[in-house]
Amino acid sequence: MEFSELREAIEKVGLVDAHAHNIVALDSSFSFINAFTEATGTAALSFAPHSLSFKRNVREIAELYGCENSLKGVEEYRRSSGLESSSLKCFEAARISALLIDDGLKLDEKLGIEWHRSLAPFVGRILRIETLAEEILDSEIPDGWTLDKFTEAFVTKLKSYPFIADKIVGLKSIAAYRSGLEINTNVARKDAEKGLTEVLRDGNPTRIANKSLIDYIFTMSLEVSLSFDLPMQIHTGFGDKDLDLRLSNPLHLRMLLEDERFSKCRVVLLHASYPFSKEASYLASVYPQVYLDFGLAIPKLSVQGMISSVKELLELAPIKKVMFSTDGYAFPETYYLGAKKARECLFSVLRDACIDGDLTLAEAIEAAKDIFALNAIKFYKINVDANAFSSKDTVSVNPVKIESRALENSSSLVRVLWVDTSGQHRCRAVPLKRFNDIVRKNGVGLTHASMAMCSATDGPADETGLTGVGEIRLVPDVTTRKKIPWMERQEMVLADMHLRPGEPWEYCPREALRRVLKVLKDEFNLVMDAGFENEFVLLKSVSWEGKEEWVPIDSTPYCSTAAFDAASPILDEIVGALHSLDITVEQLHAEAGKGQFELAMGHTTCPLSADNLIYTREVIRAIARKHGLLATFVPKLALDDIGSGSHVHISLLRNGENVFMASGGSSKHGISSIGEEFMAGVLHHLPSILAFTAPIPNSYHRIQPNTWSGAYQCWGKENREAPLRTACPPGIIDGLVSNFEIKSFDACANPYLGLAAIGAAGIDGLRKHLRLPEPIDKNPSLCANLSRLPQSLTESLEALKKDSVLEDLIGEKLLVAIKGVRKAEIDYYSQNKEAYKQLIHRY
Repeated sequence: MEFSELREAIEKVGLVDAHAHNIVALDSSFSFINAFTEATGTAALSFAPHSLSFKRNVREIAELYGCENSLKGVEEYRRSSGLESSSLKCFEAARISALLIDDGLKLDEKLGIEWHRSLAPFVGRILRIETLAEEILDSEIPDGWTLDKFTEAFVTKLKSYPFIADKIVGLKSIAAYRSGLEINTNVARKDAEKGLTEVLRDGNPTRIANKSLIDYIFTMSLEVSLSFDLPMQIHTGFGDKDLDLRLSNPLHLRMLLEDERFSKCRVVLLHASYPFSKEASYLASVYPQVYLDFGLAIPKLSVQGMISSVKELLELAPIKKVMFSTDGYAFPETYYLGAKKARECLFSVLRDACIDGDLTLAEAIEAAKDIFALNAIKFYKINVDANAFSSKDTVSVNPVKIESRALENSSSLVRVLWVDTSGQHRCRAVPLKRFNDIVRKNGVGLTHASMAMCSATDGPADETGLTGVGEIRLVPDVTTRKKIPWMERQEMVLADMHLRPGEPWEYCPREALRRVLKVLKDEFNLVMDAGFENEFVLLKSVSWEGKEEWVPIDSTPYCSTAAFDAASPILDEIVGALHSLDITVEQLHAEAGKGQFELAMGHTTCPLSADNLIYTREVIRAIARKHGLLATFVPKLALDDIGSGSHVHISLLRNGENVFMASGGSSKHGISSIGEEFMAGVLHHLPSILAFTAPIPNSYHRIQPNTWSGAYQCWGKENREAPLRTACPPGIIDGLVSNFEIKSFDACANPYLGLAAIGAAGIDGLRKHLRLPEPIDKNPSLCANLSRLPQSLTESLEALKKDSVLEDLIGEKLLVAIKGVRKAEIDYYSQNKEAYKQLIHRY
């Protein structure tokens, strides 16, 4: 029997990695030897290199890297190449199309989930319940924890997660590591109380190992998972020596599986339950709610051990219930090994099944696609197109992951994009072969003057300190490389500005944002999260007295169904294009202006949120052009109509958790003390921030009283006339605030510079422990004691010149260039009153 078709299908399918963990930085104290063994401790690790899997896996990584076949040789290659390079190499070879990360594993220098989004088109999160419980108990509350207080805090926190927005696709328990799998779903209250007392007695950091409390937490989590229809992953079988293998046999789960309350709660037995693979297969065959995952067993066993464990899973379990994962952790090499050995192992298993007569060749090919992708897509309800896996020609849905030769067959040009000081999108295009051979590593040349241009002219503005003398390199950030949805055979990639490859230019907007974010992370262990709203107007071309004019497509009111109907073909195509770029769209509606619409994006960490905003604007403009229309983001298209903004919602994360929101009822305004200090800094510096977020004179025609744009220096709770508005969106507990909105932000702003200014102001608030004034609960124009925000770019520029905080954090030379460009804007538009009408062709 010929099996080349089966081998081809297995090699080409894009994998859905349904269970993995965070990668760590190169300087992590977690030793690289742990990539190849579950052993811990000096004595046990000294024997690890003598196992079959260790020898094989080191050799295969050395072959991938083309380095010396030794642990030392691989480590030297990793250090010299850098983490990004080695990660891309591993993931390109692994061809992983979706990645589900349990970020509850505690690792030194662990990288956040957002860092991993460059490695796969879809990255989701698995929430570990024991880690959540321990984090709650580590926090202090008045009068200490009781079982009732803990229960309320745990359930409230679990239910408050924005599961869809944060791409949380499941829960996970490591009860097997703590007290075993014989879960008592009817644990007595007094036993849970006693267990909590014992855990608290041990002090912080909390480690929950008491069986009654573990079972209590597990049962509460099942109830929440049922209400949100989330599956529960359960560690079963082998692991490191903290685990009592006798208690990790999945047969111990009988009480849970027989409990009628949880009969519809889907559970996944991880790690092939090795060495209890046959038991796991039996459970999946008789309990409809039980599913299987074989990560960790592959690649940590010998070749025959891996094949045997998968064969045992398939002895009884339905194929539709078996899923793949790498159980990758800490090191990108673990993902590569899990993917490579899984393909080889499953080919061997399915080939033998065909030879033995269990499967036909067609059934084996279908089984491979199910196990590697389709089962998990359906099970976890992830946002990956199942049809992308139906063709035998499919390699991956992520163009970054496809080998360069395959890309050359499907693409001709790569657009290298940047955004200048005046917020204009610009690009240079290069043939794909040149991109792969030269530009990817060395970049393309660009004049210094590129960061000195204003919105009116393409020459360097005076007083910027930049001229046409000197050249930099636009170096592609390959993690942002995308297929262009509206232009067949082209790609696009965002670029950093370097003096030479590896040496960032101090005028680079993306680098400026990174500098600010690094301070926020280093000083406060905080990550800034942002989500943008895009207001834009669709214009059509009309002829008037022999001249072409662009006018709004309609005059319908706010949230008009007729407007939405008329624009639906365009809006549908926009949403589809953004979906293909893995950009989340939260909602769309017709806005109050003529021909105006709003598209709200999902939030994510910076700078990815800015990257997504750039691509979103590109999509909207391009799809409109395709339909013969012009989409414009100009702040004030018509002086007698509502303007268009790019409102941004800001929150703060610490270890992946939203810490802008108050943790309980202790906060007067539903904001944590950290959140209040950060927001107070933004409010304090708002006049100078406007020089970044409202960067052209036309911006100030938009920021007027009673126009939903925030014209006064104040804040309010759900007050849409305030420039800063605290928000409690659906899914957040009433009274708590998940983020604050900045309305004084428009699409002429360079989003990297705008976010950098916001971040710098927030840092100042944190350093000085600033406090917010009382919120304004009515129209600010009715409050006599409120100050107007700058009413012109001239006023905001004057405020910026006096703001030493922003200069210190963003950089003196970059600030000089920004001020010079803003002055050029003021001078030009003050002398050319009607020139703003031409901005529709630039924004």
